[in-house]
Amino acid sequence: MNTVGRGRVRVSPGAKRIRAYFGGKVIADTVHPLLVWEVPYYPAYYIPSGDVRTEFLSATGRTQHSPSRGDAVLSSLRVDEREVVDAALEYVDSPIDELRGHIRLTWDAMDAWFEEDEEVFTHPRDPGVRVDILPSSRHVRVEIDGMTVADSVRPRLLFETGLPTRYYLPKVDVRLDLLEPTATITHCPYKGSAEYWSVRTGKDVHTDIAWSYRTPLPESQKAAGLIAFTDEKVDVYVDDVLQVRPKTKFS
Repeated sequence: MNTVGRGRVRVSPGAKRIRAYFGGKVIADTVHPLLVWEVPYYPAYYIPSGDVRTEFLSATGRTQHSPSRGDAVLSSLRVDEREVVDAALEYVDSPIDELRGHIRLTWDAMDAWFEEDEEVFTHPRDPGVRVDILPSSRHVRVEIDGMTVADSVRPRLLFETGLPTRYYLPKVDVRLDLLEPTATITHCPYKGSAEYWSVRTGKDVHTDIAWSYRTPLPESQKAAGLIAFTDEKVDVYVDDVLQVRPKTKFS
């Protein structure tokens, strides 16, 4: 992959056709996107300005400064009566040559994003991320406050690039009587939408500490209906060996 790194910013050409929709209009349609890691966890799409319907954009007169990317000109997006202020930015004179002549549309401002003909949610998929879900006969036990809340010898182990191993357990091997459903929903571009539970151990409630993908995306079907716990906040024993709690952004 031809990747350019400048400080904490990586830039790489994308291989997929990318489309963004707003107000029933195709606002961007390109086969030459740039993937730009503005944050280390996932990329953003920068679209060649010639592949953006700029007639729907109007400069607001505001700018946004980035130490690495320079000063961006902000534009609002308007289609008929719908408008999103500062929905687009362009680094006209960026010190990163690759960004010049490209527009970044704010992900959440769009109604829908497509990679080829598949809708993508939350953020662009990182081509360097792989998700493997493997059946295992390891003995996995989860404790919270010294109480066993799950115990299974048939877990499925989810290996995702850059994250610790996650242990997905059958519901029949989980103390469902300790779980309390919450209204929290999160979205992953690789796995889909997750529902959450809190765990009550005596008087203590551990909020949103377990989750499950009821109807995961096709590539993550092996995790459907299984429950995982936030390993950063619970005690996990694998084959009777206590695992070190990982340090991640979820800690």
